[in-house]
Amino acid sequence: MPRVEVKKLTLKDLSKALGVSTATISNAFNRPDQLSAKLRDKILAECERLGYTGPNIAARALRTGETGIVGVVLSDPLRYNFNDAVAHGFLSGLAEVFDEQHVSMLLLSSKETPYHKPSIEAVPDYFIVYGEPRNATVLERLERQHKNIITVDFDYGGYPSVNIDNFQGAFDIAQYAIKQTKDCQVAILGLRLIDEPQLTNVAGRQLLDSSRSISSRRLDGYLGALKQAGLKVTPEQIWNIPTNEAEISYQAAKQLLLAKDRPNLLLCMSDRVALAAIKAAAELGISIPSQLQIVGFDDIPEAAVCHPGLTTVHQPFVEKGRVTANLLLQELSPKEQKVVLPVAVVKRESC
Repeated sequence: MPRVEVKKLTLKDLSKALGVSTATISNAFNRPDQLSAKLRDKILAECERLGYTGPNIAARALRTGETGIVGVVLSDPLRYNFNDAVAHGFLSGLAEVFDEQHVSMLLLSSKETPYHKPSIEAVPDYFIVYGEPRNATVLERLERQHKNIITVDFDYGGYPSVNIDNFQGAFDIAQYAIKQTKDCQVAILGLRLIDEPQLTNVAGRQLLDSSRSISSRRLDGYLGALKQAGLKVTPEQIWNIPTNEAEISYQAAKQLLLAKDRPNLLLCMSDRVALAAIKAAAELGISIPSQLQIVGFDDIPEAAVCHPGLTTVHQPFVEKGRVTANLLLQELSPKEQKVVLPVAVVKRESC
């Protein structure tokens, strides 16, 4: 059966049908304060009856150069950002500010096929890049738009960025944990330390640059505290966990805890990883904290209610979202502006 093409209504068509100007119809959708409530309700009702849902955003962008949309480019799949407490908190902070300023947010995953459709990056007025995309061409495509860009949790060129103090947080919690642990034997459960999607130790592998990777910054902090305490950790005791998920983190923790040279201190680069390690230790009959000390990073809600309570680093992930949104909407001109938010050690029973 041949496809039937339905003609799309234009503002001119509606103007004739409703007996009002095209500007009046446009105001009904975009500038409601310019019309009486009665007139606006009447126009919207008639538009709905005729099947007109509003101005075409792409066409308006071509005319004015503005859409009122901020594109948030996510380094992980969309579903991950709704399941991860840190990412969810960050997006909540963004949304809080955007709601107040009547700005829309378009989520784009650099790992998902829809992002790579031609010209989708032409729609937003600004971009927030949350986490460095694994595909370098994503950043190149955004730069070609010549629009304001803010990076979060990594630095890129001269663009403004928002980070937490990953190095200091890792240094402080490692220093605290070392002091709590007798005859300290350390292992590190890291996240995305290498550019390979493998669960493996980092021996013989190239680590990601610390300017582009929060995990590398945290590793530098851990190693700095260990060096200050006169301790060493071998590359075989530093593990790369490719995704911040419970199952694969549990596998890594279990391998370490079953090893002949079992550590008595685990420095974990996220609370999710640390909670998986706590589970593995419990199943192996290893007592926390008498036989094993475990620390995390992030201070997600589960860290406070698990047993034992998780000693961790609190990062203000909701506030990070608010700061990022406000920095973007202020359109601050100095491209060198770098915001680094402080963190703090939260002491609980696991260490």
